[in-house]
Amino acid sequence: MTTIQSEHFTKAILTLLDETFDNVHGAYLDKNTSLFETLAGITAQEASIPVGGKCATLAAQVKHVAFYLDVVDKSVRDPSFPRVDWGEIWRTVNTVTPEEWQSIQDELRAVYERIQALILSVPNWPGEREIGGAIAMVAHTAYHLGEIRQALCILRQ
Repeated sequence: MTTIQSEHFTKAILTLLDETFDNVHGAYLDKNTSLFETLAGITAQEASIPVGGKCATLAAQVKHVAFYLDVVDKSVRDPSFPRVDWGEIWRTVNTVTPEEWQSIQDELRAVYERIQALILSVPNWPGEREIGGAIAMVAHTAYHLGEIRQALCILRQ
């Protein structure tokens, strides 16, 4: 069995998260399409529009990503962290004011920074569960980034 060094995995996962959230490195996104770059051009009015008949607002998409990362962070730090209501955001986040929209983006930034610190604090990656969880954070956020970018294309037609 071949193993990888923890520092290589840590560097790779942080690079992919950085690409997803802030700075495109060319791993899988096009220039200027990271999550925070995308969000910078969205108004509160746009963030409040549900895209399609059954889709959530962009504000709900962003709030969900922040919620997801927050749950990951808290459950890693406290394995007894209670179950959460994954559907609440989809049911409750609709129209947002400019201040609320900014608050959602600030919340996402703060929890993303906590996730970066959490990853840096891991001395080694003991198993598939932990490695899979780290990869899932990238995949989950990238999925919602795609949803947000697709919705923007529809909204701005």
